[in-house]
Order: sequence, then structure tokens, then C-alpha cells
Amino acid sequence: MRFLNEPSTDLTYSDVFLVPSRSDVVSRLDVDLSPQDGTGASIPVVAANMTAVTGRRMVETLARRGGLAVLPQDVPVEVIAEVAAWVKDRHPVYETPLRLRPDNTVIDALHLMAKRSHGAVVVVDGGQRCLGEVSARDCEGVDRFASLESVMRPTLLTLQASMFTGELVPALRKVFELFDGAGAAFAPVVDDDGVVQGALTRTGVLRSTIYRPALDADGRLKVAAAVGINGDVRAKAAALLEAGVDVLVVDTAHGHQAKMFEALRAVRSLDPAVPVVAGNVVGAGGVRDLVEAGADIIKVGVGPGAMCTTRMMTAVGRPQFSAVYECAREARRLGAHVWADGGVRYPRDVALALAAGASQVMIGSWFAGTHESPGDLLTDSSGREYKESFGMASSRAVQQRTRTEGAFERARKGLFEEGISSSRMFLDPARPGVEDLLDLITSGVRSAMTYAGALDLEQFHERAVVGVQSAAGYEEGRPVPQSW
Repeated sequence: MRFLNEPSTDLTYSDVFLVPSRSDVVSRLDVDLSPQDGTGASIPVVAANMTAVTGRRMVETLARRGGLAVLPQDVPVEVIAEVAAWVKDRHPVYETPLRLRPDNTVIDALHLMAKRSHGAVVVVDGGQRCLGEVSARDCEGVDRFASLESVMRPTLLTLQASMFTGELVPALRKVFELFDGAGAAFAPVVDDDGVVQGALTRTGVLRSTIYRPALDADGRLKVAAAVGINGDVRAKAAALLEAGVDVLVVDTAHGHQAKMFEALRAVRSLDPAVPVVAGNVVGAGGVRDLVEAGADIIKVGVGPGAMCTTRMMTAVGRPQFSAVYECAREARRLGAHVWADGGVRYPRDVALALAAGASQVMIGSWFAGTHESPGDLLTDSSGREYKESFGMASSRAVQQRTRTEGAFERARKGLFEEGISSSRMFLDPARPGVEDLLDLITSGVRSAMTYAGALDLEQFHERAVVGVQSAAGYEEGRPVPQSW
């Protein structure tokens, strides 16, 4: 990457823009979004290890589309082991279905539908064979305690699991034609005995021809998990590795400290066969020390997150674009990589982070307002759907993290917070699922790469030309009327 006009101050994403260059790239689909940082992801997007962002549904969905999602360090090890086993038992193409019995109620179905973007429940008998389906529309204007048997309808299309055992893309083309012919948007997937195995949507079929799932050596979806720097780090890391975690993130807000180096050395003593990520830092010195202590990937960012109040509380941090740019240069010199963590609000920000040299970009609050995030789907007084989000240094998160400590210690630690404890993240009606946001993000990054004439992320970083702009220049680039 080179600057069009050399900056005289540190910069964040809104301060810069990408300059178009000569390009021989014909199509956005010709570019390869795979990060080369050893994680095995096929898109450079990571769901942050925030309790309000990443749970089993986020891990499953993101891995199916080629990304990674990091289970938070506050989650008990036994729960992470359970989630990892569950995710690795999911299918790489079709989704986990929502199944209910005919004697379940409409309210049961509505509660479940909020947890999946496809908005449908498969009604099954005692042998898990498909009897019909119920959508949100079927539940409109009926008693909430009516049985599903009274509102379910026959499936417009039922797919056989055997259709997905051969060459995938031709099979998906055939499946799409079946969807198109039946006029269906949703279909259960069943085995030869009619037992429900999964679910597919018309759009999901298209996505499976564009995205490549992030799979381990055994063809199972990948799982990442975080461990903190306190307590018996070695034992927890060993338990996570035993559970099958594919990427290990050693995480603390201030990664450039002695306890982090001790934690990394403890993890490295296990000789893990998976990438080890550590952070967070914002400068070359932090990168050098973390790589020396054993990190393969460095998390970059202090204070840019939407739920973080660190900069306002402490004045500590650094504008994110400059932080990523400097850290990525140092990491490359040392044969390591960086993840840009925080401050991403638009697809342009992801493209800029990658141009600056990040191998992947971590996204937190943006993903909190989706069907796949762990929180309950709530509705405000005007009917808008939202989920609650909170920072991982907030008093709410600290209470969870210190749940095993005494009342005095918990109360004292609760006095120190650097994050928002409750914020409403509204679902975008046009893009309510994380896959919708992935479409938005990856299409933006693909286009940015074609403008730069880059076929892969390495070329993108090499060829990118970045300019510094005024606030008025940034505003000029926003659509009118503003739809963002």
C-alpha cells in the first residue's frame, strides 16, 4: 500500500479513501478473498469474541460462509466444548433446521423463528419425519396457543440429502432450479427415510455457490475460541484444544503487558497445532513483543469499538487505520499477520483495513443486530426489532467474568468499567441476518479489489493507493438521501 498524499497525523477509516488503478480484473467473482494467515478461512471476516455477538449460531453460520467466529473467554470451557462438538456436527451446505411437533403451539414456533433468518419451522412426527412447515406468515392473526397442526401447510419443496453428495456446484444449480420451479423460498432436507436432516433457502443455495465453507482437515466447520490472561491459562487452553478448537485467541484489552507474554508462553508450551492469536496492541513495539512471545496473529485496536469507552475514559488508543497500517508492516517483516479489531461500520472500512495490510477484520456490534447473535429478539414501542449489546469491559460483562469470585471482589471490580453495559442494536429489515451483512461486506471488498486491479488480498495490499481526505470529502461520498 502507498499513500497518494503523505499524512501528517494518525488516521481512522473515515479519514482515507482508495484511489482506482488500472485493472485487468474482469469480474468481482474472479477475486480470491481467502486470507493467507493459516486459519483456513475463505473470507477475511471474524465475528468478535463478545458475549452479545458470538454463540453457536454465529459460529455455525459464519463458518459455513467461510469466516470465523470466536467464542468469548467468559464462556465456561465445558460449554465451549459442547458448542464446538455441536458446530462440527453441522452440515457445510444446508442449515440446522428448526423442528417442532404438531402439538407444539404457535408461540413455540415464533420464539424459535427469531433465531434463524429463514423464518420457518419444520413440523415433524415422533420419528423426526417431515409432516409440513410453518412460516411467520402462517402464524399471523391466529391464537398464539393454537397447535401447529392447525396452521401448518404441506412443503412446496422437499430436498433429498443424497443430492449433495456429488459435484457440489452442478448439484446446487439443479437445486436452485427446483426452488424456482416450485416457487419456494424454503425447503427441508430429508434422508431416504424422510427424516429431516437440514433446511435450505433459495438464497442459501446461491450463497453456497459463492462462499466456500471454512473446514478443518476432517471436513467439519471451524471453531475459534478465546482465553484470557488470568487464572490457569495453560489448563484452559489445553481444554479448548482438546475440544477441537481450530484457532486459539489469547485476549485482553491491553495486550502489550507482562501477563500476556506469560499467557502466550503457557499456550506455546502446549505446542498447539493451530494458529495462536493475541492482542490487543496498536503499535510496532507491541507486535514485536507478542510475536517474540509466540503469537502467529496479532489483534490490533484499542478503543475503536462501538461499545468501548476506553478512549473517553483513559485517552488511550489510536486511530484504527494508522494502527493497522503500522502493525501490519511490522508483522509482515516478522512473518506474522494482524487482524483489525473494531471500528468497522461500513464495507468500505473492511476494504481499507485489508488494504492497510490486515489479513482479516473482526466485527462486533455490527453483527450483534442479527438473527444469529445470542441475544433475545426484542421489539421497541414502534415495532422495530433489536437485540441488546454490551462491551466486554462493561460492568455487565465484568459481573459475568467474576461470577466465581466473592461478593466483595466482584463489587469492587464493578466500579471499574470501560464499556457500555446496554445498547440497542436494531435489526436492518433489509439485512436482518449475518449472511445478509456478509453479502454486503464481501461484495464491497470484491469491488474494491477490482478497482485496485487485485486478484487476491496480497495483491490488494500491494497495489492499493490510499488518499487522505477532509471531513467534507468523506461526506461527499455518502449517498443522498443517506441510507446508511
